[in-house]
Amino acid sequence: MSAPPKTVLDVPEAEAEAIRHAVRRVDPATLDGGRRLAGPEDVEALLDLLSDPRVSGPIYDLPRPITAESVAAWVDRCQAERERGETLLLVTRDAEGQVSGYSKISVWPDRSAAELAGAIRADRQSAGQGGAGAWRTIDWMFETLGVRLICLTAALDNIRSARLIEAMGFQRLGERDAIAEDGSVRASLYWEMSRDAWRGPGA
Repeated sequence: MSAPPKTVLDVPEAEAEAIRHAVRRVDPATLDGGRRLAGPEDVEALLDLLSDPRVSGPIYDLPRPITAESVAAWVDRCQAERERGETLLLVTRDAEGQVSGYSKISVWPDRSAAELAGAIRADRQSAGQGGAGAWRTIDWMFETLGVRLICLTAALDNIRSARLIEAMGFQRLGERDAIAEDGSVRASLYWEMSRDAWRGPGA
């Protein structure tokens, strides 16, 4: 389960409500033409994507075990959380219409903060596509959702993600315990980035 950032910001209620409204109303196509909100029609494709341990293995906040039932419940839960202004679960489809990745954005409006998690299909890993997508998504989260702080975590041995996060300029703030859906705990590396410090893609 996602946890709010270590840094606690003083957030007026009007700002928090504006963030909730943005989460409820945002169009994912403004991030990328291939992205859209995940719905029940995506469960089968998400199950296929997440059943590959090369995709789901490093990610702590996925439903386990990964089954059609657990993925369907996860999609439903994320839809309900979006209505509260707290979550966006997005799928990305390639030129052939196949799901090539997903992103889950957890939002804490009262903290003006968010966390990004996600993965791309195994055949697209290590090709630079995930990195480019992460840059765009972070930029979009700051600009479109209006949050002031973004936190990220990665497993201790997830060297590829750690390199990308630090290349984007995130500040490493030690470690934190990440709690999985089944209640198990995973030690994770932890980073934060403020909107004021963010330089954006290609900076």
